[in-house]
Amino acid sequence: MFEKMGKTIKNLKTGAVITKPDPVDEEVPFDGGVMITETDPAGIITYANRKFREMTGYDKEELIGSPHNINRHPDMPKAAFAQMWDTIKRGEMWEGYVKNMRKDGKHYWVIVWVKPKFDDNGNIVGYIAGRKVPDRQEVEKHAKLYKQMRAQEEA
Repeated sequence: MFEKMGKTIKNLKTGAVITKPDPVDEEVPFDGGVMITETDPAGIITYANRKFREMTGYDKEELIGSPHNINRHPDMPKAAFAQMWDTIKRGEMWEGYVKNMRKDGKHYWVIVWVKPKFDDNGNIVGYIAGRKVPDRQEVEKHAKLYKQMRAQEEA
């Protein structure tokens, strides 16, 4: 069962407040193509390509300056992202299955890879993320796993 969101996201560049939608139990399949985003070290979006904007339903002005969790689905366990942050902050690449939520509340599954961007001195200056079409059997497996993880988080 979905929880009501009503959570707001503040765009740090424009100051606009965006209210996340309530989840809708309808999937929009990711058909492939190149969906790329870049963030600063704190996870604030600095770039979102056209395919990402089309898939999420957010326009460029809403995305640039907003936290990347603007499209996080409430079914995603916090632990999955804690592992991601631990990995990328160490300077390593992370890959995993993610259920994201669009501006209209519908969802989509992707395999996401995230890797750090470094300056000339080896310092992390941001992150770049790309998405791949997920395997349907793996999606079902991850959906069950994430449901169990969320139940443990809420217990």
